[in-house]
Amino acid sequence: MPADRTESPLTAFMLVKTTPEWLAMTVAERIHAFSTQVVPVIEARTSGVRSRFYDTEFYSARVTDVWVWEADDHDAYRLLIDALRETPFWDRYFIVVDLLVGIENGYARTYDVEPVATIAT
Repeated sequence: MPADRTESPLTAFMLVKTTPEWLAMTVAERIHAFSTQVVPVIEARTSGVRSRFYDTEFYSARVTDVWVWEADDHDAYRLLIDALRETPFWDRYFIVVDLLVGIENGYARTYDVEPVATIAT
């Protein structure tokens, strides 16, 4: 990597499936559980992570949600996963089906070329 470039942020696509325990809760109970049992642990254990959530249960029986996590670096991502594993999120409320971790346009950074992308018009 050229000397003038810094480490790229990581993007992790976390494919999860809800558990019967999670689905047995009301929506209010789910929000309360996530905001009191999961979020505080993440905030206490790491920084430099952001998330977005996508519902997929209407299109997939194997994966009910895709959680997109962006981390400033490998250490922030590692701390995020360590934090999640210490909460009911991991294997109690959700089964982690797969983790797909990548760096956007990593090939362009490796070969010092402009990324190839499509632009919608």
